[in-house]
Parts: sequence; structure tokens; C-alpha cells
Amino acid sequence: MPGILLETMRGQRTEETPLWLMRQAGRYLPEYRALRAEKGGFLDLVYDSDAACEVTLQPIRRFGFDGAILFSDILIVPHALGQKLEFLAGEGPKLSPTLVDHALSSLEAVPERFDAIYRTVAKVSAALGPETTMLGFAGSPWTVATYMVAGEGSRDQHATREMAYRDPVAMQEIVDAIIESSVGYLSGQIKAGAEAVQLFDSWAGSLAPDQFEKWVIAPNARIVEGLKALHPDTPIIGFPKGSGEKLADYARETGVDAIGLDETVDPAWADTVLPAGMPVQGNLDPLILMSTPEAITARAVTIMETLRERPHVFNLGHGIGQFTPIENVEALVAAVRGWRG
Repeated sequence: MPGILLETMRGQRTEETPLWLMRQAGRYLPEYRALRAEKGGFLDLVYDSDAACEVTLQPIRRFGFDGAILFSDILIVPHALGQKLEFLAGEGPKLSPTLVDHALSSLEAVPERFDAIYRTVAKVSAALGPETTMLGFAGSPWTVATYMVAGEGSRDQHATREMAYRDPVAMQEIVDAIIESSVGYLSGQIKAGAEAVQLFDSWAGSLAPDQFEKWVIAPNARIVEGLKALHPDTPIIGFPKGSGEKLADYARETGVDAIGLDETVDPAWADTVLPAGMPVQGNLDPLILMSTPEAITARAVTIMETLRERPHVFNLGHGIGQFTPIENVEALVAAVRGWRG
């Protein structure tokens, strides 16, 4: 029998609300910090399949979440496309050469960089019980492209947004390469044991409406189409952070099976505009986990009550923060487990 998370993603309403948290495997856990200190840098952990498996399983052991999200990073795709990837202390990820001033054709793809990720998925999948869903993921093309073009994260994605207007042909070439690589990458994760996958579009909210259609909806629709041709029964979760009123168009036009809501979305509004019966995921503000168990419980219950008429996977509106107190995560788990719709 599949776990309740997988059932929910397939459109079933379950008695209990399934729960997992974005970035649940990471720096807020003391066991993660200990392993990171032992193994070295972030990328060393990602490409060490035994270590990445252990990190993926840590929050499952501690909290009993219904989903185990692969410990990796969205920038593995540009790394496999041939960019150099570094994670610098205090500065975040750096990609080079930057595609704002270098042609995509100057890169030499290294697809074997995916192999360690597939091994991690297989190891985690073998270690999980049937009640826990193995979740794979990739970054959506627009978000990945912003890093490939600028070489790093930015507040408003200025360089990539400008390039999309100034040289849409070159931009389309980059996005096409990401789409092709991502379909193969996600298919590899599914073959290795991923039971559902999520597309993270963390910077979708920075685009004007016509650009959103071109660089968010259309590329994600192509990934979904490509994956569904290969794995028609694997649920795909779309998470277009910051998309606001464009969320309904995204849900209808991309073909994703479920929609992740960020913390700025009113669940009541989402319930009225999203397709009937479409599973939703979210959307507790991660910062409320810095408050009190009472506040956390009250907001969690409100979200679950608001979305009680459709399949709902409880999650945060974005990734959990590194300074989040463990006891507050425990309070959230207790609130979700104790609620019945």
C-alpha cells in the first residue's frame, strides 16, 4: 500500500493530513551539523551517496515525516551541463562561466555528475518503509537559468530578466538545455526509486505576466509533458513561488498534478481558483516556527481547516530556516498529527 502522501498526491483525501517540510534535511538538525563537520563542504555531501542518504533519512527518523525529500541542490543540473559549481562560505553558490557573457555552446556537458544523485535515491528508497514516500526534485528552468546567467543568486534576477528581453533567442537556448537535462535527470530519479517529484521555481515571482507565460508556464509544461510520457503514474508537484494571481494559470496550463503554495498565498483564495480536486501543498510561513507552539498550532489548524475539502499535503511555504528550534518542529508535527478533517 502506498503511503498517505502518495495517495494524496494522486488525488485521494485521507483521514490524516500527510506532512513533510521543504529543506527538512539540513542545518537546523544537530545530527546534520555533525555530519557536515565530518564530511566537509556542502557539495562533498551531495556527491557522497552514503552521506546524502544519511542526511535524507535524518528528519524521517526524528520526526516521522510522510515524505523523504532527496538531499541535493537545484544547481546539479547546470553542473551537469558543464558549469563549474562552488559553494563558498558566507557567499552561497557560484557558477562559472556566467552565461550573461559566455555562450551556452562553450560548456561541455558532464552528465555522469547525475550518477551519484541516482545512487542516493536508490539507497534512500531501499531504506524507507512503504508508508514514507520518496520525493525527488529539480529546479524549474527559469530559476535554474537565473543562476546560470548571473553565476549566483540575486535579489531581483536583473541580469537574467534583462537578457530575456534583450536576447530571447539565447535565453531560449539556455532554457531548452535545462528542460532537456531536467527531464532526463528527473526520469533517472524516478527509475532509481523516486515516487513523486517536485519542480522548484523559487524566482517565478520576479517576472511580468507575459514573461511568466514564456519562461515559467511553457517550460514547466514541457518538462511535465516529457516526464508524463515516460512515467505517467508519477505525481509532479509544481511550486512557482511568488506567482500570486498567476497561480491558477500555472495550475491549468502546466499539467502538474499538485500545486505548492508559498506563504504569501491565502489558502482560501487558492481553494477557490485552483482546479477542483487538485491536490495542494503548503503553506505555513517558515518564520512562524520561530514563535511559540501555540501560535504554530493555531495557524496550522487554520490552514488544514481551510483546505479540508481537497487533497492537502501539509508543508511550509518555503524552506525551513537553519535556526528553527527543534521543539517547534515537534509542536508542528503534533498539531498536524492530532488534527482530523
